Parts: sequence; C-alpha cells; structure tokens
Amino acid sequence: MKNRKAGKKSMDVFQPQHDIKLIALDMDGTLLNSKHEVSPGNRQAIKEAMEKGIHVVLSTGRPLSNCRDYATSLELSSYLITVNGSEIWGENGELVERHVIDPDIIEWLQHLAQTHDTMFWAVSSVGYWRSSVPNDIHQYSWLKFGFNTEDDEKRAKIWQQLMNNKRLEVSNSSPTNIEVNAKGVNKAQAIRNICRRLGISMEEVMTAGDSLNDLAMITEAGCGIAMGNAQETVKKAANWVTATNDEDGVALAIKKFALK
Repeated sequence: MKNRKAGKKSMDVFQPQHDIKLIALDMDGTLLNSKHEVSPGNRQAIKEAMEKGIHVVLSTGRPLSNCRDYATSLELSSYLITVNGSEIWGENGELVERHVIDPDIIEWLQHLAQTHDTMFWAVSSVGYWRSSVPNDIHQYSWLKFGFNTEDDEKRAKIWQQLMNNKRLEVSNSSPTNIEVNAKGVNKAQAIRNICRRLGISMEEVMTAGDSLNDLAMITEAGCGIAMGNAQETVKKAANWVTATNDEDGVALAIKKFALK
C-alpha cells in the first residue's frame, strides 16, 4: 500500500521512489487556468521537463479536436490521451487505440437523461452532440456520454443506475456532471499502455488532476498529484496536493518531483 498523504504539509514527507520519466496532465482544472490558458509558469516547467528527456502527455476528457492546439503550442512530441482514454494518439499524430461504447448503450443513456430531464452530451470519433444524438446512431463510433445537472438528487439517482450497469466506466470532470466510457476505459489504463510502448513503469510516472476521471491515474502512478482545487476524493487519494490551477500548481509539482 503506497503512502498517500494529502495536503501541502506532506511536501517534505513524500518523495517518489523512482525518477520521473513520464508526466501525464489533465487539462481542465489542472494544466489550464480559469481562462482555459496554459500559464507561462506551467509552460516553462513543461519545457524544462522535456529538455530533461521526460515524456509529457496530455491526459484529458476532451476529444482530439479540443486539445490538439494546446499540444501543438506546448511543442509536445509524445502521446496524447483523449476522451478519458477512449483514444490514444501517437507521437506522429496517428491513432494508436480506440475503445467505443455500444450504440445500444448510447440509446439507453440518452433515454436515462431524458427520463431525469438533464442536459447531456455525446462524443463520437467524428463529432460532438449536445442534448441530442443523430438518428442513425448505429453508424457512429461512440467514445463518451455525459450528463450535467445541478440537482444533487437527480445526479445521485443517475449515478446509481449507471453503476449497476457492468459495461460502463463512470466518473466525472466536475462536481455537477457524470461521464461515461466503456468499461475498463480510463486514463490510468491508457497511461499503462503508453508506458508499455515506451518501456516505462507506472512507478516512473507523475500524474496531476482534479476530478474523478483523474482518480485512477493518480492512485496508480508512482507520483500522484491532486490540484489545490481538486475534488476532496481526489485530494485524499493523492500523494501530494499542489497549488490550484490558477496558481501554477502543475509547475510547482513538476519542479518538486520531476526536476529535482
């Protein structure tokens, strides 16, 4: 059992047992500040990590179309994990892996959202639908489905129904939403697959995130970092809690644990 201490006071207690060779970063609420920008401080820390030979990977719930420009601006040359691990993109922009949700399940999820009168969205390999899905639903490769509601009771009921379906992976990217992927699809699994390709162990990985879709990669990495603005469950599971996404928390963690 790894030593998991949350809070900045653990800064001088926890140290990774291995040198960091790969850094996997969530985007929203983590790498990006409240303006959806990469701060100069985070940008510089990532540059220094890459100069040291460390692979830097974006590990996001976003589809490729909504994160590729960030990867380009950071001059990242490693893998890219999108849609919570439903897709992995290679060093040359090629698709390495894709894991889809059965269209019949997408239909059921849409019905569930309509039954509880919540906003929903669905992501396929070619597009994004909000509060609707195409009529020819079986002609698409579906990657993720999401619900959003401020109603805690509705959200709890939906969550329970989803957890009863053993074909689904259930998480969130904010306290008011629920995100659904195919069973076994998560950021940690995607990182493990990348590590196998690179000859790196999970003990040599540092991850940073703020939400439940980051939980698996934070608990399974050798160095799991929760943001200061992270959900409490994520903070409790992390090795260390850094500053918030508006305080260059990513840069702080990279400097402490990867550039030491």
